[in-house]
Amino acid sequence: MNKVILVGNLTRDPELSETPSGIAVCRFAIAVSRDFANAEGNRETDFFNITVWSGRAENCGKYLKKGNKVAIVGRLQNRTYDDKDGNKRYVTDVVASEVEFLTPRSSQGEFEGEEVVTSTRKERPQLEAIDDNQLPF
Repeated sequence: MNKVILVGNLTRDPELSETPSGIAVCRFAIAVSRDFANAEGNRETDFFNITVWSGRAENCGKYLKKGNKVAIVGRLQNRTYDDKDGNKRYVTDVVASEVEFLTPRSSQGEFEGEEVVTSTRKERPQLEAIDDNQLPF
């Protein structure tokens, strides 16, 4: 099983692009504070590279900005590349399957941070009120 759940703040504005076949991809990084303090009493922070694909990528590129708080559900993916000096570099990314925007909207209707759910959720039907006295049990 390969599953990661993170909540953190964007460290830079997202970079939205397309593959040669036209699929949207959005990349950004988030900072996540650790739950405990170090020996000096300071909380350390971990930084994670996030990759989002397709419609979610378009929403992230449109609505997210540096400093926004997001919740990410995804998986870890390792990759390698050669740097400009020819050295092999190893990178671990989080490929997001769900992104939830946690920063609330401003009164003007624009996003101050994140409160838009970009994961795919279906609208729930409205339930009718039922009189308990009419139930057969």
